[in-house]
Amino acid sequence: MKSKKFPDTLTLIFILLLFATVLTWFIPAGEFDRAKINGKDAVVPGSYHEVEQSPQHIQVFIAPIKGFIAQAEVIGFIFLIGGVFFIINSTGAINAGLFKIIDLSKNSPTLKAFVIPLLMTFFSIGGATFGMAEETLVFIMMTIPLAIALGFDSIVGLSIAFVGAALGFAGAFFNPFTVGVAQGIAELAPFSGLSYRLIVWLVYTAVGILYVSVYARRVEKDFSKSLVGKIDYGKDLTDTPAADKNFNTKRILILGLLFLSIIALAIGVQQDNPAQLASLPYFLRNFREFFIGFGMNDWYIIEISALFLGLGLLTGLIYGYNAQTMVNHFWEGCKEMVIPAVLVAFARGILVIAEDGKIIDTVLFWISEGAEDLPAMISVQIMFLVQGLINTFIPSGSGQAALTMPIMAPLADVLGFSRQTAVLAFQFGDGITNMIIPTSAVLMGVLQIAKIPFNKWFKFILPLVIILYLVSMILLAIAVSINYS
Repeated sequence: MKSKKFPDTLTLIFILLLFATVLTWFIPAGEFDRAKINGKDAVVPGSYHEVEQSPQHIQVFIAPIKGFIAQAEVIGFIFLIGGVFFIINSTGAINAGLFKIIDLSKNSPTLKAFVIPLLMTFFSIGGATFGMAEETLVFIMMTIPLAIALGFDSIVGLSIAFVGAALGFAGAFFNPFTVGVAQGIAELAPFSGLSYRLIVWLVYTAVGILYVSVYARRVEKDFSKSLVGKIDYGKDLTDTPAADKNFNTKRILILGLLFLSIIALAIGVQQDNPAQLASLPYFLRNFREFFIGFGMNDWYIIEISALFLGLGLLTGLIYGYNAQTMVNHFWEGCKEMVIPAVLVAFARGILVIAEDGKIIDTVLFWISEGAEDLPAMISVQIMFLVQGLINTFIPSGSGQAALTMPIMAPLADVLGFSRQTAVLAFQFGDGITNMIIPTSAVLMGVLQIAKIPFNKWFKFILPLVIILYLVSMILLAIAVSINYS
């Protein structure tokens, strides 16, 4: 009997788009008043009021177009990164570097055992300090072929970068886009409560590394255990003509430029964090100032795109490509990114429907009202679960903080636990679900680039999400019991 094929990712997203549209007919429309709190548009507690119902219908076909507009920077970033990395890959520089790592790992089983923990820790630090998220679109193009070459599969390669960064994002101790914004709205000292957050980050990172490592070892011993074995079967670094082990001067120089670009990316996005910048070594601070000299004072998607576009041009020149060759490789890379770009736009369309239907504030109001009469130990868990639910519709850390923290912070005072714990509940709920929700533009993008079907990823990541939820509940209970502040 022929098995039923799981719906394509675009089909799944469109079903969710239809579901959100239906909800706008049944959930009463309502709004909170907005005001500026620490420079952010945030809701005013106690200001909820019902407004005229705004059911969506034909808008279900308009929402994806609005999604393209709202996510224009991310979509442009996806196309540019795809084109640039096709140029870099065509030189064989990354493959030559990967072969070097593979050779070292084969000669040292101990080194191979530490590849996953070390790399995941690196990405987790990125998520915890400067909110690494979209940047993983760059790195999975390196970690996936590395994982496959080491005898693992593409899920392991994707997990090294994406899950590693997501763990750091969820358990962040110094993330300006989540912790910084949420604490500012909750009227807490910037990045206060650092000691307990460091413990949280260590626990999250250790749990994630253990989970991915166990799966990787199982695949290494028996590749039939891989969830994407049929997809990855036959993949090898030697599939491409450029994939040889010749570690020549040009390739070393290209890898050096790539490494410097990554450093520039990591330093650049910390422009709003003077304390972190002051702690950097002297030469790294000056390296960042070099890029500021080119007008890059604010670092996000546009600046990162410019950085890697310049890297692509320099790579082509170093390798001796003429203009037409570089353009041809760039177009080929862009073609590979069409599906991820479209999925990002459609995923954002779900949020467009919920916003235009004016149902998000109503759901938030209902939940906050229902939690008021519960004990602190229970209400903090409900707050955590609510934040995860809201993140399904608003997969943006700073955006969700601006929406929920003006309500959750004073609500924590009423419920008998600290505002610091409320920020922690927001952080957990926002971060964990980013690994599994199909409305996350980053998740949809990396899955399509990795060519991993959503149902395969869901099967892999669901146990880890459940484990992290249980761990988070324990960490929140401890926070309440010690009056974390």
